[in-house]
Amino acid sequence: MKSLSPAATHERAAVPEAPRGGSAVVLCTALLGFFLISLDALIVTVALPDIGRGLGGGMSGLQWVVDGYTLVFAALMLSAGALSDRIGARRAFGGGLVLFALASAACGCAPGLGALVAARLVQGAAAAVMMPASLALVRQNFPDQAKRARAIAVWTVGGAVAVAAGPVLGGALTASVGWRWIFFVNLPASLLALALFTRVPASPRLPARLDVVGQVTAVAAMGGLTYAVIEGGAEGFGRPLVVAALAVAAAAAVAFLVAQATGAHPMLPLPLFRSRVAAVSMVVGFMLNAAYYGGVFIFSLYFQQQRGQSALDTGLLFIPMTALVAVVNLASARLAGRFGPRVPMVAGQLLGAAGLAALTTVDAHTQVGTVAALMVPVGLGGALAVPALTALLLDAVPADRAGTASAVLNTARQVGGALAVAVFGALLTGAGTFLAGMRWSMLLAAAGLLLTAGATLTLPRGGQQRAEP
Repeated sequence: MKSLSPAATHERAAVPEAPRGGSAVVLCTALLGFFLISLDALIVTVALPDIGRGLGGGMSGLQWVVDGYTLVFAALMLSAGALSDRIGARRAFGGGLVLFALASAACGCAPGLGALVAARLVQGAAAAVMMPASLALVRQNFPDQAKRARAIAVWTVGGAVAVAAGPVLGGALTASVGWRWIFFVNLPASLLALALFTRVPASPRLPARLDVVGQVTAVAAMGGLTYAVIEGGAEGFGRPLVVAALAVAAAAAVAFLVAQATGAHPMLPLPLFRSRVAAVSMVVGFMLNAAYYGGVFIFSLYFQQQRGQSALDTGLLFIPMTALVAVVNLASARLAGRFGPRVPMVAGQLLGAAGLAALTTVDAHTQVGTVAALMVPVGLGGALAVPALTALLLDAVPADRAGTASAVLNTARQVGGALAVAVFGALLTGAGTFLAGMRWSMLLAAAGLLLTAGATLTLPRGGQQRAEP
């Protein structure tokens, strides 16, 4: 499933025309940055058992290795676009890239699980800065609308290839040279991106105000909830720290909503959610990523811990799930053009729910090839739904809200992935056996997709209900 779409970042409606020349270099630089960001969301999953054996720690520690990156990435996404505008996209991208490379090196050299999680948090922050800046660079250096549309389409290839390659590359590196190389592999790619970056023209600085209160409370709310779910699943939800984390999350969520409703420059305009199309799109995006990221997390552990597969074999078993993503993305666009976006959206969610339901039949004796085949509908369902979902949302908001809407959608999807890893890991720990926890996780995800498919059917056929400006 494509992790992100061209509309899934914080775009800017108008920027001064960039100097001519070097557009191909800019596109390659931005694409490579997008590839790295998307790769690190999934490359780590297949290596989790080896990381656990090498650094110690239980299920909760491994969950934090995944969620440390995704959670910070999601929490900082809304403010990162404003930061990119304020300091200039080129400077933001370059600073984020350097920080990402340093954090990757720190991950690879981590002496313990705590150090690895801390470095992953920094990685996520760097990725949040790079993401909107990479697309802003493309927009600034392709002033012609037609050429810019083609450039953005090429830019998305970086994310699509990274999502498909992540589990396979992670398994191959872990099996051949060790898990630390899933982070070290970022270094040559980062150096190449930096070499290209030196030829990127300067970017204008645009007026933009940061919503500091909103950002702090958003991080506290997401972090508190994720901590409570992960640690509650491992140690019990009655523990004082878990209860305190839930209280912090609730208080921070209320403070965030108040800040967005009353602030002069909110990073999340609440009127956007007065549109049923926008609200449903966010929920659908959340659930699609929850099913996909949660499924990859669960079955990376299942293949290795329950079936004795190597990291390389586990990575190869994910190929059927991801191999046809690009083809299905194109089919989604054609179906949406012919029948409207609701058709591929509903079909994708139902296909994913059917695959998740089928995965509840998996046990310790199911052929691993059969399990790999049963995962295919989950990947294809997301690939079918996401392009139509993005188009539907952008058609439902005014042009000057497209960047904000796409950033919110991307944030919702990343939060879905982070919370799925937290919840599914808690179920694996608390259900008594791994297989029981796996079945409950698949049922929960399937039920969620069925509910969001039903919500999608309530939308106008053309998705024309517009959010307020």
